[in-house]
Amino acid sequence: MIVTTVADGSAPRRHPDELIVEEPLTIQLDGTVVSTTMRTPGHDFELAVGFCHTEGLLGGFPVTGVRYCADGSAMASEFNVVTVDTAGLAPAPTPRLGTTSSSCGWCGSDQIDAMCDRLPPLAATEPMPLDLIARIPALVNDRQELFGATGAVHAAAGFDREGSVHIVREDVGRHNAVDKVIGALLLADGLPAEGAGLFVSGRASVEMVQKAWAAGFSTVVAVSAPTALAVAAARRANIVLAGFVTYDHLNVYAPDRLP
Repeated sequence: MIVTTVADGSAPRRHPDELIVEEPLTIQLDGTVVSTTMRTPGHDFELAVGFCHTEGLLGGFPVTGVRYCADGSAMASEFNVVTVDTAGLAPAPTPRLGTTSSSCGWCGSDQIDAMCDRLPPLAATEPMPLDLIARIPALVNDRQELFGATGAVHAAAGFDREGSVHIVREDVGRHNAVDKVIGALLLADGLPAEGAGLFVSGRASVEMVQKAWAAGFSTVVAVSAPTALAVAAARRANIVLAGFVTYDHLNVYAPDRLP
């Protein structure tokens, strides 16, 4: 796309610029629509599987297949409909007609109680070194190709206590990037992610903590602030939550105090 740039008092300059693509993706579980989300195309199967897992829709049953589909061909739906199959074993989902966004209706401690009913606190694992946590944003930044080209996407990443970043996914939606990481791990039999860390490039909302909890991540690292509800959820989940993480600074919000 051609844009006009004005900088440093110079004359306006027209030049090509790269923009991120944003399109709707409808996710079905065993043929029932469970979400429509605006996403960056790419890794759509991972996104659909990750969403179904983190929302508790799979009911612990394995995914038997993932495919593009609608009432007709994948081409007819412009590759914007994905069905996750469990051979009908997952609990029948409630059809959803609205669009999933970062504002997902969380409104207090009763929702955390509901999470605890579905997700038991994670088993204690050896804490990750704080100096390692501080290095993670820079390690992930080197692999954010879409952000480097457009500056318009979020990133999520899975990493281990040795500092290896195993998977990075980018998307216009923060929650989508996380679901892509979790979906990729589930499809590779990499869940639960016990002892591993989840990086998010924005703030740490309660939704991010809930997804990390569902996937079994022991640590969540964010470059921005967490919300109060996210901190409360992380403490209930036994997740280490660090925010405002840079190479020389971080805040640990959960647990409430370090050993």
